[in-house]
Amino acid sequence: MHSFSRTTMVTLFVLVGFSSLGELQLLLFVIFLFLYLTILLANATIMAVIRCSQTLHSPMYGFLFILSFSESCYTFVIILQLLAHLLSATKSVSFVACVTQLFFFLGFACTNCFLIAVIGYDHYVTICHPLRYTLITNNRLGVGLVSLSGVTGFFIALVATNLIYDMPFCGPNRVNHYFCDMAPVIKLACADTHVKELALFSLSILVIMVPFLLILVSYGFIFNTILKIPSAEGKRKAFATCTSHLTVVFVHYGCASIIYLRPRSRSASDKDQLVAVTYTVVTPLLNPLVYSLRNQEVKIALKRVLGMPVATKVI
Repeated sequence: MHSFSRTTMVTLFVLVGFSSLGELQLLLFVIFLFLYLTILLANATIMAVIRCSQTLHSPMYGFLFILSFSESCYTFVIILQLLAHLLSATKSVSFVACVTQLFFFLGFACTNCFLIAVIGYDHYVTICHPLRYTLITNNRLGVGLVSLSGVTGFFIALVATNLIYDMPFCGPNRVNHYFCDMAPVIKLACADTHVKELALFSLSILVIMVPFLLILVSYGFIFNTILKIPSAEGKRKAFATCTSHLTVVFVHYGCASIIYLRPRSRSASDKDQLVAVTYTVVTPLLNPLVYSLRNQEVKIALKRVLGMPVATKVI
């Protein structure tokens, strides 16, 4: 059997996630196809509206544009293969294809974690320093934060993927998941992986906990500022903005923590698949809804792009 590396004898993995559901896989195919098309449509709509509307050409909406693009790529890496396997009897994937999927999945996932933190910082500047917003969050800083998020995210993905790629896989080859994720693949290694698992756990802390804690610190300052706003309407609008972002924060980082920040001995792959559906399908669908479609400026811009009448307040 041809091998891709000196320590790899397995050339094919079989993704057995959802295979036990039998005929229900066809129903899952229809559901996931509908969700995937909805995710693409929602994120494409947000990107088109931001691109076409001059009023949305600011760093804040630039961050939302990049997040929508990253989420679209993120779901593309996972769901297309899932759809194909739901209709296939073999459900096999080559070792190289599995590692490649893992790299891009981790790359976009890490990037999204950092981008959500960047959006949290943007909210902090918007609410705590509104008069200095354009000076602090300028285009140069925005490009720098987005670039740093992407480069750091894919560098961490490269390190993590290389750690797994160098592990010896000599059988079995059945991955108890619907895509190539770290824990299910590591379980198949035929060597002691504790040191590498510790390294991967450290990377997970860096990607998940560091941005999450920075967001919490930012919101500490934000809530302190909101409480000082004299008008009830101003407080309501500020809290509404924060609630939308915090919804995504807790769903995204919460699901990621359940999967990646726990001891290996407590792994439960069948339950992991349900949690994984949340952060690979639900969260990318949730982002455009809570970040943009609940945003009054985005809704007005969308109506203008579609040629719909926009109501104006009469003073």
